Amino acid sequence: MLRDITIGQYYQAKSPIHALDPRVKLVGTMVFLISLFIGRNVIMYAVATAFLAAVIKVSKVPFKFMVRGLKSIVFIAVFSAVFNLFLTEGTPIVQFGIFKLTWEGIEMAAFMVIRLIYLIIGSSLMTLTTTPNDLTDGLEKGLGFLNKIKVPVHEIAMMMSIALRFIPILIEETDKIMKAQIARGADFEHGNIIQRAKAMIPILVPLFVSAFRRANELATAMEARCYHGGEGRTKMRPLRYKAKDVKAYLILAAYLVLMIAIKMLRNGALV
Repeated sequence: MLRDITIGQYYQAKSPIHALDPRVKLVGTMVFLISLFIGRNVIMYAVATAFLAAVIKVSKVPFKFMVRGLKSIVFIAVFSAVFNLFLTEGTPIVQFGIFKLTWEGIEMAAFMVIRLIYLIIGSSLMTLTTTPNDLTDGLEKGLGFLNKIKVPVHEIAMMMSIALRFIPILIEETDKIMKAQIARGADFEHGNIIQRAKAMIPILVPLFVSAFRRANELATAMEARCYHGGEGRTKMRPLRYKAKDVKAYLILAAYLVLMIAIKMLRNGALV
C-alpha cells in the first residue's frame, strides 16, 4: 500500500513532457485542475479525459505506474461517492428513511469520483516528469514577481521541494518499520478502528524520530555549505523558454478556451 503512493516520485524517461520547462508543467497542472472544477457535464469530462490520456501517452510514463497511486485514495473516493449518493437533493429513486438515492446524486457522485481520480493523476504526472530541483527552480522563477511584495518565494519553493523529496523517503522508512514490527508479531490488518489505531503507535514513534533526525542532518548539511537563502544565488542551468514551451502554452490555452466554450454553450450563454 505505501509503495503505491506515486506523488513525489520521479520517473526517468526521454519524452517531450520531461523536456518541457517546469514552469510550463506547473501552469499546465493548474489549468487542468481548474478545468476539472469548472466541468459539470459529460462532454467536458470527455474532453478532459482525452487531454489527460494524450499527455500520459506523450509522457511515456506507464499507466499502470500511475494507477498504483490511486489505491491510497480508495477510502476517500468511496466515502465521497456514498456521501453524494444519499445526501444530494433531486428526483428520488429509492428511499431508506431519511436517506434517499436520487438521479442527481448518482451524477454528482460519478463526477466527484472522476474529479478526485483525475486530480491525483494530474498532480502525480507533474512530479513524475519533473525532478525536485527543476520543480524548485520552476516555482521560484514563476513566482519571482512576488519578491517585490516581500514574499519569500525561494524559501517557499525550497520547502515544497524538500517536502516532495522526503515523501518517498518517509514511505520507504515506514515500510521498513512496519515489516520490522510484523516480524515481532504486530498485527495491522485485524481488529476494529481503535485497535488498529493503537497498533500504529509503535510505527509513529520511530517514524517521527527518524524524520526529525533526517531534518536535523539536512539542516546541518545546509549550514555547512553556508546556505543563507536565495539572495545572490545563481543557477547552474538557468531556465529559458524554448519553442516547444511556447507550443505547450498554446495547447494549454486552446484546451482551457475549449472547456470554457463548452461550459458556456451548455449553460446557454452562447447562441
